[in-house]
Amino acid sequence: GWTDRVLMRVTDIFLAFPRLILALAFVAALGPGIENAILAIALTAWPPYARVARAETLTVRRSDYIAAARLQGAGTPRIIIGHIMPMCLSSVIVRITLDMAGIILTAAGLGFLGLGAQPPLAEWGAMISSGRQYLLTHWWVATIPGIAILLVSLGFNLLGDALRDILDPRSAKR
Repeated sequence: GWTDRVLMRVTDIFLAFPRLILALAFVAALGPGIENAILAIALTAWPPYARVARAETLTVRRSDYIAAARLQGAGTPRIIIGHIMPMCLSSVIVRITLDMAGIILTAAGLGFLGLGAQPPLAEWGAMISSGRQYLLTHWWVATIPGIAILLVSLGFNLLGDALRDILDPRSAKR
Protein backbone atom coordinates (compact mmCIF):
# COMPACT_ATOMS: atom_id res chain seq x y z
CA GLY A 1 0.00 0.00 0.00
CA TRP A 2 0.98 3.59 0.51
CA THR A 3 3.35 2.76 3.40
CA ASP A 4 5.33 0.45 1.14
CA ARG A 5 5.54 3.11 -1.57
CA VAL A 6 6.71 5.80 0.87
CA LEU A 7 9.33 3.53 2.48
CA MET A 8 10.66 2.38 -0.90
CA ARG A 9 10.96 5.99 -2.14
CA VAL A 10 12.93 6.88 1.00
CA THR A 11 15.08 3.81 0.32
CA ASP A 12 15.59 4.99 -3.28
CA ILE A 13 16.75 8.38 -2.03
CA PHE A 14 19.36 6.74 0.22
CA LEU A 15 20.46 4.41 -2.59
CA ALA A 16 20.89 7.35 -4.98
CA PHE A 17 23.98 8.54 -3.11
CA PRO A 18 27.24 6.65 -2.59
CA ARG A 19 27.41 5.25 0.94
CA LEU A 20 30.72 6.90 1.86
CA ILE A 21 29.60 10.35 0.68
CA LEU A 22 26.35 10.06 2.62
CA ALA A 23 28.21 8.84 5.72
CA LEU A 24 30.64 11.77 5.38
CA ALA A 25 27.70 14.18 5.25
CA PHE A 26 26.11 12.65 8.35
CA VAL A 27 29.36 12.67 10.33
CA ALA A 28 30.11 16.22 9.22
CA ALA A 29 26.69 17.26 10.51
CA LEU A 30 26.94 15.27 13.75
CA GLY A 31 30.62 15.85 14.48
CA PRO A 32 33.60 13.47 14.62
CA GLY A 33 33.59 10.52 16.98
CA ILE A 34 33.04 6.79 17.03
CA GLU A 35 29.38 7.04 18.09
CA ASN A 36 28.57 9.45 15.27
CA ALA A 37 30.48 7.31 12.77
CA ILE A 38 28.54 4.21 13.84
CA LEU A 39 25.27 6.13 13.55
CA ALA A 40 26.22 7.45 10.11
CA ILE A 41 27.17 3.98 8.89
CA ALA A 42 23.92 2.55 10.24
CA LEU A 43 21.90 5.30 8.57
CA THR A 44 23.56 4.65 5.22
CA ALA A 45 23.73 0.85 5.32
CA TRP A 46 20.06 -0.11 5.78
CA PRO A 47 18.60 0.41 2.26
CA PRO A 48 19.94 -2.81 0.64
CA TYR A 49 18.63 -4.86 3.57
CA ALA A 50 15.22 -3.22 3.25
CA ARG A 51 15.17 -4.12 -0.45
CA VAL A 52 16.14 -7.75 0.19
CA ALA A 53 13.57 -8.11 3.00
CA ARG A 54 10.85 -6.55 0.85
CA ALA A 55 11.60 -8.81 -2.11
CA GLU A 56 11.57 -11.90 0.09
CA THR A 57 8.35 -10.78 1.77
CA LEU A 58 6.61 -10.21 -1.56
CA THR A 59 7.65 -13.69 -2.66
CA VAL A 60 6.68 -15.47 0.56
CA ARG A 61 3.35 -13.72 1.14
CA ARG A 62 1.84 -15.43 -1.91
CA SER A 63 2.77 -18.90 -0.65
CA ASP A 64 0.18 -21.55 0.04
CA TYR A 65 1.19 -21.98 3.68
CA ILE A 66 0.56 -18.25 4.32
CA ALA A 67 -2.94 -18.65 2.86
CA ALA A 68 -3.42 -21.73 5.04
CA ALA A 69 -2.33 -19.81 8.13
CA ARG A 70 -4.83 -17.06 7.28
CA LEU A 71 -7.60 -19.63 6.84
CA GLN A 72 -6.77 -21.05 10.28
CA GLY A 73 -7.33 -17.60 11.75
CA ALA A 74 -3.77 -16.39 12.26
CA GLY A 75 -3.55 -12.62 12.52
CA THR A 76 -1.21 -10.40 10.56
CA PRO A 77 1.38 -10.02 13.38
CA ARG A 78 1.52 -13.79 13.88
CA ILE A 79 1.96 -14.39 10.15
CA ILE A 80 4.68 -11.76 9.89
CA ILE A 81 6.63 -12.88 12.99
CA GLY A 82 6.00 -16.61 12.76
CA HIS A 83 6.07 -17.28 9.04
CA ILE A 84 7.45 -14.43 6.94
CA MET A 85 10.36 -13.21 9.11
CA PRO A 86 12.00 -16.65 9.45
CA MET A 87 11.92 -17.07 5.68
CA CYS A 88 13.48 -13.63 5.11
CA LEU A 89 16.07 -13.89 7.85
CA SER A 90 18.52 -16.14 6.01
CA SER A 91 18.71 -13.80 2.99
CA VAL A 92 19.25 -10.77 5.20
CA ILE A 93 21.97 -12.53 7.24
CA VAL A 94 23.81 -13.53 4.07
CA ARG A 95 23.50 -9.97 2.72
CA ILE A 96 24.89 -8.56 5.99
CA THR A 97 27.94 -10.82 5.96
CA LEU A 98 28.64 -10.06 2.30
CA ASP A 99 28.19 -6.33 2.93
CA MET A 100 30.48 -6.17 5.98
CA ALA A 101 33.51 -5.50 3.78
CA GLY A 102 31.89 -2.30 2.51
CA ILE A 103 30.90 -1.29 6.03
CA ILE A 104 34.46 -1.89 7.26
CA LEU A 105 35.84 0.19 4.38
CA THR A 106 33.39 3.00 5.14
CA ALA A 107 34.43 3.00 8.80
CA ALA A 108 38.11 2.95 7.81
CA GLY A 109 37.52 5.78 5.34
CA LEU A 110 35.88 7.89 8.04
CA GLY A 111 38.73 7.08 10.43
CA PHE A 112 41.30 7.92 7.74
CA LEU A 113 39.74 11.34 7.31
CA GLY A 114 39.70 11.90 11.09
CA LEU A 115 35.93 11.61 11.41
CA GLY A 116 35.82 8.17 13.05
CA ALA A 117 37.31 7.10 16.34
CA GLN A 118 39.28 9.87 18.01
CA PRO A 119 42.60 9.32 19.84
CA PRO A 120 43.39 7.49 22.09
CA LEU A 121 41.00 4.93 20.55
CA ALA A 122 42.58 2.69 17.94
CA GLU A 123 40.96 2.44 14.51
CA TRP A 124 42.40 1.00 11.30
CA GLY A 125 41.67 4.03 9.12
CA ALA A 126 43.25 6.38 11.65
CA MET A 127 46.28 4.06 11.90
CA ILE A 128 46.74 4.17 8.13
CA SER A 129 46.36 7.95 8.15
CA SER A 130 48.95 8.44 10.89
CA GLY A 131 51.28 5.90 9.25
CA ARG A 132 51.37 7.78 5.93
CA GLN A 133 54.14 10.07 7.15
CA TYR A 134 56.36 7.04 7.89
CA LEU A 135 55.63 5.22 4.63
CA LEU A 136 59.16 5.53 3.19
CA THR A 137 61.04 4.59 6.33
CA HIS A 138 58.64 2.40 8.35
CA TRP A 139 56.25 1.07 5.71
CA TRP A 140 54.67 -1.49 8.04
CA VAL A 141 53.04 1.20 10.21
CA ALA A 142 50.49 1.91 7.46
CA THR A 143 50.62 -1.46 5.72
CA ILE A 144 49.68 -3.75 8.62
CA PRO A 145 46.32 -2.02 9.33
CA GLY A 146 45.60 -2.19 5.58
CA ILE A 147 46.34 -5.91 5.59
CA ALA A 148 44.07 -6.30 8.64
CA ILE A 149 41.24 -4.58 6.73
CA LEU A 150 41.88 -6.88 3.77
CA LEU A 151 41.89 -10.06 5.86
CA VAL A 152 38.79 -9.21 7.89
CA SER A 153 36.91 -8.18 4.73
CA LEU A 154 37.96 -11.39 3.00
CA GLY A 155 36.90 -13.39 6.05
CA PHE A 156 33.43 -11.82 6.06
CA ASN A 157 33.07 -12.45 2.32
CA LEU A 158 34.03 -16.11 2.74
CA LEU A 159 31.64 -16.41 5.69
CA GLY A 160 28.84 -14.87 3.64
CA ASP A 161 29.54 -17.19 0.74
CA ALA A 162 29.48 -20.23 3.04
CA LEU A 163 26.28 -19.05 4.74
CA ARG A 164 24.66 -18.55 1.34
CA ASP A 165 25.53 -22.13 0.42
CA ILE A 166 24.22 -23.45 3.74
CA LEU A 167 21.05 -21.36 4.06
CA ASP A 168 19.86 -21.36 0.45
CA PRO A 169 16.98 -23.85 0.27
CA ARG A 170 17.14 -23.96 -3.54
CA SER A 171 20.65 -25.39 -3.49
CA ALA A 172 19.93 -28.05 -0.86
CA LYS A 173 20.88 -31.56 -1.91
CA ARG A 174 17.92 -33.80 -2.50
